[in-house]
Amino acid sequence: MNIILLTKRANRAASLSLGHGKSVVLLAALIFVFPALGIGVGYWLGASQQDGQLVSQELREELQRQREHIDRVARQAQEDMKGLTVRLGQLQAQAVRLNALGRRLVEAGKLDKDEFDFSSLPAVGGPAGDAARMQQMTPPDFLSTLEQLASELGKRESQLRVIESFYMNRNLLQEVRPAGRPIRSGWISSYYGMRTDPFTGMQEFHKGMDFAGKQGADVIAVAGGVVTWAGDRYGYGLLVEISHGNGYITRYGHNKEALVQVGDIVSRGQTIALMGSSGRSTGPHVHFEVHYKGRVVDPRKYVMAKR
Repeated sequence: MNIILLTKRANRAASLSLGHGKSVVLLAALIFVFPALGIGVGYWLGASQQDGQLVSQELREELQRQREHIDRVARQAQEDMKGLTVRLGQLQAQAVRLNALGRRLVEAGKLDKDEFDFSSLPAVGGPAGDAARMQQMTPPDFLSTLEQLASELGKRESQLRVIESFYMNRNLLQEVRPAGRPIRSGWISSYYGMRTDPFTGMQEFHKGMDFAGKQGADVIAVAGGVVTWAGDRYGYGLLVEISHGNGYITRYGHNKEALVQVGDIVSRGQTIALMGSSGRSTGPHVHFEVHYKGRVVDPRKYVMAKR
């Protein structure tokens, strides 16, 4: 078998002679080996490209999982921060309520405002180790500390509420218990008890105290309460009656004009009427009565009591 070779260096053709056996081998290589080699190389290149695509796909999927995980962590951190912010806001509001309550108690108890100053931080101290420990606290420890603080604030608020209730009840009792004179200016013209009736000249029981003064002078409530009568009443002329609760009722008779109506809420010292001489009266004055648990009592001890 002759193989003709053409080269660029020479202008002539060269030939290669092969024996019969070599010719068969070469022919077999051309027919089987080289195509198989080409197929193998092609398969290897295809497999390599497919493996690269698989690796690239796995990397993309892993990156996507990492992104999703980071997003979840970020959302959870944001939600935790919102929850922490809300909790801190609740604690701040509770502290504001406690400060306001403390100021009211200082005023109600007439305490030293400089000593119990709820508008500034209290004087405190401690070793440096406490601050260092606080700086090293982990988030769960910090949240636990917040909850402990909230519990302590709740306990303090409950205690202060009890004290406030005590002061309020005490002040309320003082407010509704009759005390003082029913006029701003004037004098006592008649006491409680037996006396000579100015119209009949006979001995008669006088159920109240009379306070004389100028026509149109202020008649004031001796305690807080609710007006239960404001109008004419036999023997009293123009009468104002106030119910104070706890069994106390006061009456103010012979007025020139009533400045309150039935159902009005009045406070101690409020002007409820103008002094007059209406009804069974000999001149401008106010007839003052105190009723306790349904019985008329001597007003003197209430008149002499301090407001």
